[in-house]
Amino acid sequence: MTKLTLGSHPFLLGFDQLERLVERTAKSENGYPPFNIEQSAENAYRITLAVAGFGDEDLSITVEDRQLIVRGKQADPGDERIFLHRGIAARQFQKAFVLADGVEVAGATTENGLLHVDLQRAVPETIVQTIKINKG
Repeated sequence: MTKLTLGSHPFLLGFDQLERLVERTAKSENGYPPFNIEQSAENAYRITLAVAGFGDEDLSITVEDRQLIVRGKQADPGDERIFLHRGIAARQFQKAFVLADGVEVAGATTENGLLHVDLQRAVPETIVQTIKINKG
């Protein structure tokens, strides 16, 4: 009996990398920092991450191999502070989101401890192509 995977289905030609993308994102999933994903328009999305305590200089956003990667690393303030209770996380993080073809980062802003990353999907034009059939 042969196992039929998503990338090997006969009607999904050229989608063999999709299964690898799903596996890669599933392995990188963790809960910090918490985030929301919302659709702000028909072809626009916004990812919002809770980054309280991180300054703009502590955050970086890159797109690598169709992955949006948000990294946060706070500078070490030194040993001059003595905490009686430390409940605010001050750890570094890396959050990755796989972007579909045609999805671009439109911009990013910080506001009230939240990092907003706006995404825009280009609407592809419909192309009808007629293929000429040659005789053998």
